Order: sequence, then C-alpha cells, then structure tokens
Amino acid sequence: MPGKGETKSRILDAAELLFAEHGFKETSLRTITSKAGVNLASVNYHYGDKKTLVRAVLSRYLEEFMPALKAELEVLLTRDDFSMEDVFRCAKQPLLKLNIYRPNGAQLFMSLLGRGYTDVQGHLRWFIVTRYEEVLNLFTTAVCRANSSLDPETLFWRLHFTLGATVFTMASTTALCEIAENDFSRTVTTEDLIERLVPYLAAGVAAPIEQPLSLIREETTGTQ
Repeated sequence: MPGKGETKSRILDAAELLFAEHGFKETSLRTITSKAGVNLASVNYHYGDKKTLVRAVLSRYLEEFMPALKAELEVLLTRDDFSMEDVFRCAKQPLLKLNIYRPNGAQLFMSLLGRGYTDVQGHLRWFIVTRYEEVLNLFTTAVCRANSSLDPETLFWRLHFTLGATVFTMASTTALCEIAENDFSRTVTTEDLIERLVPYLAAGVAAPIEQPLSLIREETTGTQ
C-alpha cells in the first residue's frame, strides 16, 4: 500500500497531465483519481478540494521557476542600462531548468499557466499575483526601465499579449519543432525556440505607442 508521500505524488502527477491536456474545468476529481489509482477520499484528505489541488499542481513549477527568475531579474536590475530583450532573456534559464526538474517541464508549466487564464480560474490568477508579487513587480520594473515611455494601460495590454504568445509557443513546443524539422529540415530545441521568441516579445512590448482608433475617432468627432 503506497505511503502518504507516494499517494500525494501520484495524485499531482496525474492531475498535472490531465489539467494540461483537458483544462481545469473539464477535468473531474474522479478522472484524476482513476488515472492516479487512488480513491476520492485520498484527494479530499490531502488537498481538501479541487481548487487547492489546482494550486498545488502549479505550485510545483512556480516554486522552481519564480525564485530562479527573481535571481536573474535582481542581477539585471543592478545594471545601469539594459534592453527589453535582456529583460525577457531573464526567463530563459529558469524555463529550461524546468525540463530538468520534470520531463517536458517547461511545456507542461506553460500549458498549465495558459489553462489558468483561459479557463477563467480567477482564484489561480489571484494566487499567483499575491504569492509572487515581489517577482512580478521586479519584472514590471525591469520592463519599465527598458522602455520608460510605456504608460500603465499600454503596459497592461502588451504584457497580456506577451503572455498569450509565450503560452501558445511553449505549450506547442513539440508540434512546432516537428513542423520546423519537416518544413525546413532543421532540428529545433526548446532553447532555440526561446531564442526565437525573445526578440519577437521584446519588439512587441517596446513597439512605438500609437493612439487607439477609438480615441482618434472621438477627437475627430469632437473637432467637427
């Protein structure tokens, strides 16, 4: 009979795969217990409810990724000058290390993170923002120092666009690498993918600020 530690690990292993593939809302506790080979009482005993289990699954990655990202950002912020690419490149090694921590760790982490936003898991967003506020503030500070012209509203939209592009790319790593190999006869690693992604994200966040069309129309209408 498995011990408490083994049972918890089996539940988390089964849950993370199912959550990443099917989403948080579409994955029931019974599906998780069936895959893990444990009874429903075990999940209730160790985690209490599904919300707590969701946080526990993502925390395994966040507890590895966030401290590593924090360390990279703190070193970057000691410099007098750095680019937007430098800011985004701070996430490279923390992401790659997830593949050492867990098989396909970077891909699983980004899939789970994406699910947390697209499945309307408000509690998960609150959990991340609250628990890792210091790291997120360091990242925002670095972005603003790299481009001081960004106003809060523009920064909000561009960072969310960045999250969307990153989640899609990293969660689709296997498929994208296979397509690249088939179409261009080129072997692409996760590190290659990140190196291609960083300049794209940096350019998007640092792009010139243009006035929204809705405001232009309002101003045009007001002058008539």
